[in-house]
Amino acid sequence: MGDFNSSSMEDDDMAAPLFERQLRKNYVQRAVDITILLLMISLLSYRLVSIRSHGGDGWEVKTWQVAMGCEAWFTFVWVLVVSTKWNLLRYLTFPQRLLQRKRELPALDMFVTTADPELEPPIIMVNTVLSLMAVDYPGTAHKLAVYVSDDACSPLTFFALSEAAKFAQLWVPFCRKHNIQVRAPFRYFSPTAERPPSASGGSKSPEFQQEWKHIKNEYESLNWKIEDARKKPVSSILSAGEFAAFANMDRGNHPPIVKIIWENKETEPDGLPHLIYISREKRPKHHHHYKAGAMNALIRVSGVMTNAPFMLNVDCDMYTHNPQIVLHALCLLLDPRSQNDTGYVQCPQQFYDGLKDDPFGNQLVVLQEGIVSIQGPFYGGTGCFHRRRVIYGALPKNVDSKKKNARSMDEISLSEFGSSEQFLKLVTRALKDESGTEKDLPSSLEAALHVASSGYEYGTSWGKKIGLTYGSTTEDIFTGMKIQSKGWRSAYCSLDPPAFLGCAPTGGPASLNQMKRWSTGLLEILVSKSNPIRATLLGRLQFRQCLTYIWVLIWNIRSIPELIYALLPAYCIITNSHFLPKVHERAIMIPASVFAIYNIYTLLEHFRCSLSARAWWNYQQMARINSACAWLFGVLTVLLKVLGISDTVFEITKKEQSTSNDQPDADLGRFTFDESPIFVPGTTLLLVQLAALAMLMLGIQPAPGGANGSGLAEVACSLLVVLYFWPFLRGLLGKGKYGIPLKTIYKSAALSTVFVLFCRFPSVGLHR
Repeated sequence: MGDFNSSSMEDDDMAAPLFERQLRKNYVQRAVDITILLLMISLLSYRLVSIRSHGGDGWEVKTWQVAMGCEAWFTFVWVLVVSTKWNLLRYLTFPQRLLQRKRELPALDMFVTTADPELEPPIIMVNTVLSLMAVDYPGTAHKLAVYVSDDACSPLTFFALSEAAKFAQLWVPFCRKHNIQVRAPFRYFSPTAERPPSASGGSKSPEFQQEWKHIKNEYESLNWKIEDARKKPVSSILSAGEFAAFANMDRGNHPPIVKIIWENKETEPDGLPHLIYISREKRPKHHHHYKAGAMNALIRVSGVMTNAPFMLNVDCDMYTHNPQIVLHALCLLLDPRSQNDTGYVQCPQQFYDGLKDDPFGNQLVVLQEGIVSIQGPFYGGTGCFHRRRVIYGALPKNVDSKKKNARSMDEISLSEFGSSEQFLKLVTRALKDESGTEKDLPSSLEAALHVASSGYEYGTSWGKKIGLTYGSTTEDIFTGMKIQSKGWRSAYCSLDPPAFLGCAPTGGPASLNQMKRWSTGLLEILVSKSNPIRATLLGRLQFRQCLTYIWVLIWNIRSIPELIYALLPAYCIITNSHFLPKVHERAIMIPASVFAIYNIYTLLEHFRCSLSARAWWNYQQMARINSACAWLFGVLTVLLKVLGISDTVFEITKKEQSTSNDQPDADLGRFTFDESPIFVPGTTLLLVQLAALAMLMLGIQPAPGGANGSGLAEVACSLLVVLYFWPFLRGLLGKGKYGIPLKTIYKSAALSTVFVLFCRFPSVGLHR
């Protein structure tokens, strides 16, 4: 009887699901969402009914109409928000069930991309690679392979990887032996970490302490070698044979390079994963499609060398913070319920050494938590696990006709995947969910070099139907949308501790340039032929998922009505008119209620995500600053591209390993500036508000038309804009990198003067 019960329990464990979906109870949030929507509709109705009685004549009516147009846009955006956040979902994964059920785990290819050793220091990339090589994958480490794409063709990057492979032979066994949780050495040995940290079970035995000191010394030696190599010529840091591959190389004009830095030749289950260096071929007249092109080269090279059915890609600064992340992700991919329809698993982007209260609004925690339901989260470009056959363009399996998805060799045209016969054979296996190759790594080098050549994609479907999609600087969102438009779903894997941690941009220029690149790429998708509306009408993208994509893709466009609305208070003060109901009118309660409820609502959202009130305010500030500066420039960039005047450029965000400790505490998180024109719109908007408030205080406003002069509401709104742009106000008085350059101030002063004159003079202004 006991044996029967034991067997029954084992059967239950085998039948238990590998993950669970849990819907969050968000009835209060829904009620608040609907309340805000009804208030916004009420405000629009009030505008329509009272446009004549409150607008006066001529341009005052136009002011009222402009305000109504902006508010109509805000209402439309809020409808998209309500649809997106109506259902909140969380996933619970059970990796122990996976280990009990699967005798042998599938192979996994892991991709790391880097493009500039100056902006992305090799030591950061090395730590990411070491953390990937040390992930928990019991008994199947030989099925793991780490591929590093170096788009700069830097011998320093190759040297750093070669030295890292030597250190990995000490680091990976140390992590496994003592169950070390933080597997990026720079974090494990950081000054703020426990010295020495406890091993599993809290042991601090003399043996462990001695081993810890030895590993720490070796890591410091590795760090010193890489830093020292930056100061030396290439020929002195590489051997003669290695140097030959990089001799006289131009980062924009060189043949492909594929180097096997470490191979698990004995296929030892507890050995080190394979480590392969790739620098795809580049030629001056060939468009390389930035990160998307590098990723597609990685997919092809890994396809001929290891051909794992699953792939993980991370940015060079996103190290593995949770060593069990691979097991958690596979729970979402291997469960029988998800094998037929889950195309990828996305982990949230989170950051280490974040400044207190996130002064630059980098975390985006609330945004990521809100887009998990419907067809699943967007592909975020890093921390994402893909099925290889999905990236190859396969459709979800049809339960009634499984053969429909398994394409034969005859059905794969050379024009679709390229001209490598070896690669095509392995593509066929991947589409049938069969993994592995028939050759060892060295025997696959010739084919790997072939598929990494710059001309390989000519006449193929790479970047269109296969691989990551070209045509946008946010290739990740574009690719994820194309995958979901075929009917695939995605899953969200949010763990504690976080799966991956990266370094966030610090300072104004880095933050705004990153946001500009993102918003530019999003608008490129919206104006492309493969936009979400077309994907819904002609594909399998669900309607509400389409609305979610539109909500994000219109970030750039939102800058225009938000900028106009931010200028309205100043305009009304300068012209002594109004665009809001008077304080003594009952109708003032409508916009006041929208403002109060929305801000309380977003504040509570931040509290739910364990963020502070100051973090909420910083996010509100950065949202306004991003809208007026980064998003506006994104619109101009895409407009110039559409008109054929210039093309978009992929700008690499500078990576820093940790927050500098040489700054005074008062300066940590302080907004920084440079001479980039991206700061001109925000500075101009601030100067316009200050000019309007100065005119009010000096009493030099014109006489109002009847009783329709500006009131307390317009003054309050103008002061609120000044508070949102407080970092710019400090920048007007700051010095060095904390001050706005004089060139920017002069340009903004000229633009704000033109605006004030435009408002003041009846012959050309908007005031009658």
